[in-house]
Amino acid sequence: MPAERIVSLVPSLTELIFWLGAGDRLVGRTRFCTEPASEVGKVPAIGGTKNPKIDRIVASRPDLVIANKEENRREDIEALETAGVAVYLSHPDTVFEAIEMIRELGELCGAATRANELARDIEGALEDEPRAEPVRTYVAVWHNPLMGLGSNSYGHSLLELCGASNVLGHRERYPELALGELRDLHPELILLPDEPFPFGESHAALYSEIAPAQVIDGKLLWWYGPRMPEAIRELRQLFRAVRA
Repeated sequence: MPAERIVSLVPSLTELIFWLGAGDRLVGRTRFCTEPASEVGKVPAIGGTKNPKIDRIVASRPDLVIANKEENRREDIEALETAGVAVYLSHPDTVFEAIEMIRELGELCGAATRANELARDIEGALEDEPRAEPVRTYVAVWHNPLMGLGSNSYGHSLLELCGASNVLGHRERYPELALGELRDLHPELILLPDEPFPFGESHAALYSEIAPAQVIDGKLLWWYGPRMPEAIRELRQLFRAVRA
């Protein structure tokens, strides 16, 4: 049976649930779940991604809680499971795992047809493979301490499928490094997503001393779901422009 009462603890997946047409089944979301802006306000907020109100979630009688291994805490997930709540724990480390996750959530929400439509759209966006030499790219994750995007992550997979070569691809997840180390990696392009750290033009000026730096919408790199087809197209266009 499809889930009828859903709580989402993952902002990008809250947006996905609405896109799938199951937004009316949401009985809880985090305060960071802000999309789609025109609809999400109707859903009660039950705390943050790192400090959800477990008692309120349980009291809402969900038959499914959607969580993420990276965004949510293990102790909160275990507390929900101990209370008898079914938890779908997402953890896509590649674009292809994200596509599979979309299909799985479609099944759980009774929206398999809609989910398959999105999955095919993403797969279609991937068909136009980059042909130019990959652009050596550094993606900033945090500024102080300096942290960048490494391998074994969704962002890394997306980056490389779109025509970039991740200069931190030899390190896993989100490694710390010094400014001198970044300079020694010789990036051709530095991307400064505006989340989770709010990178802005002042940071771009600093990083531009190493390589051309550009502030971008963080949702392009971090949000899996209905944004994926357009994110692939926009990122490929960005990397093509570097090679033009």
